[in-house]
Amino acid sequence: MMSKISNVLTEIGVSKVRLAKYLGVSRQMLYNYLALPTLDEWPSEKATRLLQLLEVKKESDFDKMEIDGDYIMKIDTKLNEGVKVSINGANLIDLKGFNRKEVEVLTDITTLLKDKLRDDHTKDTYNLYVYLYHFLQSMENNKELKYLLCFVSKLMGFTDPNEFLFNQDQQLSFEGIVFSAFTLYNQGGASKSKVMDAHKRFVQEIDRRHEEKLSRTQELNTVRDQALKELGFSSITEENAKDVFEKIAEIQSRAS
Repeated sequence: MMSKISNVLTEIGVSKVRLAKYLGVSRQMLYNYLALPTLDEWPSEKATRLLQLLEVKKESDFDKMEIDGDYIMKIDTKLNEGVKVSINGANLIDLKGFNRKEVEVLTDITTLLKDKLRDDHTKDTYNLYVYLYHFLQSMENNKELKYLLCFVSKLMGFTDPNEFLFNQDQQLSFEGIVFSAFTLYNQGGASKSKVMDAHKRFVQEIDRRHEEKLSRTQELNTVRDQALKELGFSSITEENAKDVFEKIAEIQSRAS
């Protein structure tokens, strides 16, 4: 069931960082929570808060959830309780601490997203925005995604092609390779067999990463069981959660 909950969180674009802040725990603690088999093993306070955030009464309700744009926006509003949105302009009002340029770009992005989503009658825009949110979440750990944004900005004429705001050598190399790929794609220069072979390797790489993630989950389950055994507990409760997760961290540090 936890995999279903994780899928829901991914689909609505809730990052682990934001959810951890909402629940009042560290990101590592949240990963430990998500590695548990069911919500019943979460501290009851945290489980209740998650259910309230996602507007479900019990864990089994995740199987019949209907996720749409309105639901995603509602959840996002809950996660940003201190941020108010203008009804008419959809501009962020509570932007204390941001400078003028930052306020302008945030307002422009918010307005554009809302206008496009409101005019979308096919759900293509919604699907694109889900991918966009995943893209933004991933940029922190993948510098090439930043370079890709720069490349697109240059390709569409918004930015000088000789502007390099990040690592110039890496950007220049990346842009040259991506441009070659774009050219090959537009000219239909790659044979279908080579394309299929490349996509097969792409799928294999994704499968490998999923297997690593599954292995990590299994490892966390093993560590959790060991922590419970060492502490003499049969399950994680609200009362013993702090001790259990401290023991998990201790066991993990031993292994390293």
